[in-house]
Amino acid sequence: MGAHLITGAGSGIGAVVAERLAERGEQLWLLARDAKRGAELRARFPGSRTLVGNLADPAKLSWALGQQELPIELDSILHIAGVVQLGEIGDLPVKGWQEQLNVNLVAPAELTRLLLPSIRQARGHVLFVNSGAGLRADATWGAYAASKFGLRALADALRAEEHGHGVRVTSVYPGRTATAMQVKVHQQEGKEYDPSRWIAPESVVTAILTALDLPRDAEITEITVRPGG
Repeated sequence: MGAHLITGAGSGIGAVVAERLAERGEQLWLLARDAKRGAELRARFPGSRTLVGNLADPAKLSWALGQQELPIELDSILHIAGVVQLGEIGDLPVKGWQEQLNVNLVAPAELTRLLLPSIRQARGHVLFVNSGAGLRADATWGAYAASKFGLRALADALRAEEHGHGVRVTSVYPGRTATAMQVKVHQQEGKEYDPSRWIAPESVVTAILTALDLPRDAEITEITVRPGG
């Protein structure tokens, strides 16, 4: 039985991966933005443990986690939480940039830094759920894509730095996935939402677990997942 810290376990891909790992008898550590959310997650995933920290304010994560008991060993950190706000470069204000960069990039970097000793102890795995926008930036997606391009750079640098410690690092690039975030994206785009057109969260989770379960003699560095025909 391994121990896994998951961000974004409240919905979408994060919720499905938490369910799948719980079914296998793994120990879950779930990051919650506040104590109320933590209680909700523990009720949903009996036997799980929670850490409280707000990804929107990464400068306070060190203090917040310093007040709580952290896992001695972590077999994986699964960075799944994210936010998106569309807008053209000429229109999107600084607040929109800062929120996406904080949640999607700076917070994963800081959380990884704080928990890296636990990951090294277990020779564990750091997995980033990135996005197709981390490989290509389209109109109105500039800020979100910038945060995801940065997340790719973070993963690549971390992989090079931690290889000698036996730490594996994977980036997963899903295309549009049928989650609550995708509903919000369609609202921002002014488009009708049809979940049947997009990837099921369960399919992305299958890719995630494939990377985690790979024998130790190999490492999946990147996985791109696209909607089927």
